[in-house]
Amino acid sequence: MASQPPHPSWYLQYRFLGRKTYSSMYPDRRGKRAPRERPPVAPSDGASGRRRLSLGTLVKAIVVFKRLAADIRRGHILPCLNPLSTEQKAPEKRSVAIPEKTFWGDQEPLSKIPYQILTGHQNLVSSCHFCVNDTKVLSSSFDYTVKLWDAMEGTIIRDFDDGPETPVLACSVTADSRRIAAVAYDKTLRTWDLETGKLLWKIKHGGFLTSCNFSPDGKYVVSGLDVDHGICIIEARNAMAVSHIKDHHARSVTGCCFDPDSQKVASVSLDKSIKIWDVTSQATLLTINRAHTNAISSCCFTFSGHFLCTSSWDKSLKIWNIHTGEFRNHGACATLMHGHEGSVSSCQFARDSSFLVSGGFDKTVALWDVGEGYRKLSLKGHNDWVMDVAISNNKKWVLSASKDRTMRLWNIEEVDQIPLVIKCKKNLGLSVNQCEVCEKPFSTYDSDVFSKTVTKCVFCRMDASLSAEASSSSEKKDSLPKAGRLGNK
Repeated sequence: MASQPPHPSWYLQYRFLGRKTYSSMYPDRRGKRAPRERPPVAPSDGASGRRRLSLGTLVKAIVVFKRLAADIRRGHILPCLNPLSTEQKAPEKRSVAIPEKTFWGDQEPLSKIPYQILTGHQNLVSSCHFCVNDTKVLSSSFDYTVKLWDAMEGTIIRDFDDGPETPVLACSVTADSRRIAAVAYDKTLRTWDLETGKLLWKIKHGGFLTSCNFSPDGKYVVSGLDVDHGICIIEARNAMAVSHIKDHHARSVTGCCFDPDSQKVASVSLDKSIKIWDVTSQATLLTINRAHTNAISSCCFTFSGHFLCTSSWDKSLKIWNIHTGEFRNHGACATLMHGHEGSVSSCQFARDSSFLVSGGFDKTVALWDVGEGYRKLSLKGHNDWVMDVAISNNKKWVLSASKDRTMRLWNIEEVDQIPLVIKCKKNLGLSVNQCEVCEKPFSTYDSDVFSKTVTKCVFCRMDASLSAEASSSSEKKDSLPKAGRLGNK
């Protein structure tokens, strides 16, 4: 009975070693030799018969073969890579072009924004703020600390005393930079003196706190409630509760902030709704249900107090007019989209509302032209989610806090002179004009037939329309009593 042929890989190994080929060693089933024969090689020990190689010998032979092949390739490539060699050129590498997913408006090819990295936290940086005339930076982190930084030097000035022993979720600072507040996972709200770093008071709630924010006048501090789905307003001086609104939302409150007059509190929630609470009348002034298609993460007022911006996990930002109830039906006055590839975590207006900054889970910081509703620039560099953003009062610096345990201080003073921003404006057909009311620059489309007649920015135009509506409504009210008197006569 004829023996069975070996595995095909053994055939290649036998050919390389110069042994008898497969066709000469084994006849086919008919007992005939294969038509292609090779001269037999005599056994090394002189004995007759076939000889099989051991497994160890085959392994050694394969190793030798691989080394030999590598030496041959190296002998061809290395002379070509010699910088002194002029006879041969380096071999061209053949690679398959793989289409890469690019972000719209990537600033890398045309510009570099100057920045400084602030390192010192040992865990996620949850929030950040400018303070002390933009010379200092305040930050909170999941490493259980609240830190004060020198903005220009990028060094830590102090950690605040008697801090929590749990992750800090958010921090806030008064407008005069005298006090700071922070909420942590231990269900506490703490306030410190910024200059001395001493703890002023501490309050423990029954449930988790998600956010905190000082009123611009420094009298109140509001915190968002997780389990109670509401907000809690406390007097900053004596820690007395002013309002504790439970079930203000259907789900957990994710963010809250005061308006510039310190009279209204805006809150956003996982239930996709926005609510405006009046501190004086203790009543809800405005409710916007289904404001986004996903959970709302943050909110901020313009410095005029007329508009509110909300950021959401639906990858968009919306700017709302909060003075009239008509926006309950008509929706946002502006929607900022196509700026982030992931959930938007935070937003902040510039002091003059000329632009907006947002941070997202796509590791980028976006600068938006509010008037025209497009993204001017995307700042990239963080290695993980951007958790919070802040803008200096002089509009020269943008601060971003990230899950990568760092903060970045971006210099945007000359952002409008960046080639990419100029190129983007040209592609969109935008021209820059000056508002005749507030004397601030704003953009218009060259293709718009009314571009030459528009002399006011979007905020001044909307303020004018609001004042016109208010005056018309007051005229109607005044005319009603007169008509009544005429009817009685």
